[in-house]
Amino acid sequence: MKVIIAHASAGAGHLKAAQALYNCLKEYRPQINTSIVDILEKSHPLFRFTYSRGYLFLVRHALFLWQLSFRVTAAKPLRKITRPIARFINRINTVGFAKLLVKEQPDYILSTHFLPSEISAELKKEEKIYSRLITIITDFGVHPYWISEPTDTYVVASDYTKSQLAYENIEEGRIKVSGIPVDTGFLRQYDRDSLCAKLKLEAKKFTVLISTGSFGIGPLREITVSMPEDVQVLVVCANNQRLKSKLQRLRRPNIRVFGFVNNMPELMALADLMITKPGGLSIAEILAKDLVPIFICPIPGQEVKNARVMEAYGIGSRPKRVAEIKDRVLYYKQNPDKLREIKNNILKIKKPFAAREICDALR
Repeated sequence: MKVIIAHASAGAGHLKAAQALYNCLKEYRPQINTSIVDILEKSHPLFRFTYSRGYLFLVRHALFLWQLSFRVTAAKPLRKITRPIARFINRINTVGFAKLLVKEQPDYILSTHFLPSEISAELKKEEKIYSRLITIITDFGVHPYWISEPTDTYVVASDYTKSQLAYENIEEGRIKVSGIPVDTGFLRQYDRDSLCAKLKLEAKKFTVLISTGSFGIGPLREITVSMPEDVQVLVVCANNQRLKSKLQRLRRPNIRVFGFVNNMPELMALADLMITKPGGLSIAEILAKDLVPIFICPIPGQEVKNARVMEAYGIGSRPKRVAEIKDRVLYYKQNPDKLREIKNNILKIKKPFAAREICDALR
């Protein structure tokens, strides 16, 4: 059996989900010929640059344009115009990926981004490939670009996501509520005392983890400074070296500053709360660790929808100002019963073994 796991390097979540699937297959189904492919690496250089860098530019500097494009492409009355144009542009710029699929003729294509799903579906229509196409939707809402026929199976994060696909006339039998694949590190149980000793932290102190992805987006300095001194604060600045330097100069004993880390599951295991952006993969990791979230700086469109879905399930909150974030932290600190209530809600919807379930279904 041959399996190609396809993603697009536009946002870290799609890659992380693809890697989780790849690692799962290598560990539990080593006899399967498995490869992982970034569709943008097989695309025209200008398209690749525009697709990846353009996304980052919009979400960091022109959110209103991103929001406009999201709404225009999602609007049903406009789809007959926007979708064919997008398909044409995508098809002529991803010839390398299409050639790879035709040459390899995989038995399965597991796609964690809508772009490889679209190209794969078009090739299936034309009978150039005969692969079974499984699309893993890495958000809790569904933008219509995720829907490409003839997809064989849509793997979704929640019953709400399933209902969104049903609204788009996708048959129930083709929708599997398996969750979003996460790395096995988020499934491990850690001893808090041992971790605190290892990282020289206080085990009994209420702990807040702050992280907003690889670029450290958002008012992280203001949020960090606002935290009470009896709260232990772990701030992951990732690639934002300027932010890291500013926070280190504070020299506050209750604040620990990290740059890019490879032990996020450990830091999450130490935390009582996490202040973060509501990316689909980030939420899946939070749920896997039974960690109560506070969402900040959601990207208009998919992340706003993710946060709303979590709020509907009674998980997390979305304060808009720094003072509100501080108040929310204090509220949770002073009301441990509320934390337990939210963790019980998490238990009802968490699906930490998505990667294993998807891999076991390959026959």
